[in-house]
Amino acid sequence: MLIGIGFGSYIAAEKIVTVLSPDSAPIKRMISDCRERGLLIDASFGRSTRSVLLMNSNHIILSSLSPDEISREILENEQGGAKGGITTWQIEES
Repeated sequence: MLIGIGFGSYIAAEKIVTVLSPDSAPIKRMISDCRERGLLIDASFGRSTRSVLLMNSNHIILSSLSPDEISREILENEQGGAKGGITTWQIEES
């Protein structure tokens, strides 16, 4: 199941390990380390980063949506009332 993380970007919900706020120093160091290793994906499109998504592939994705907005998107998709998300079935049928 895909969830929207802002500006037309979607990721697979089952690949997310956690969603964090980018404000703490350890998270900023983790972002810097991933940038150096080529594992950072910036999906904020120049906007301020409001959430950091840690993926099971060791990639980090930066999003301009807040952690609350992303978790709400995940919960809505899990409950079947997907407001902005896209399910795999919808993609295959389109």
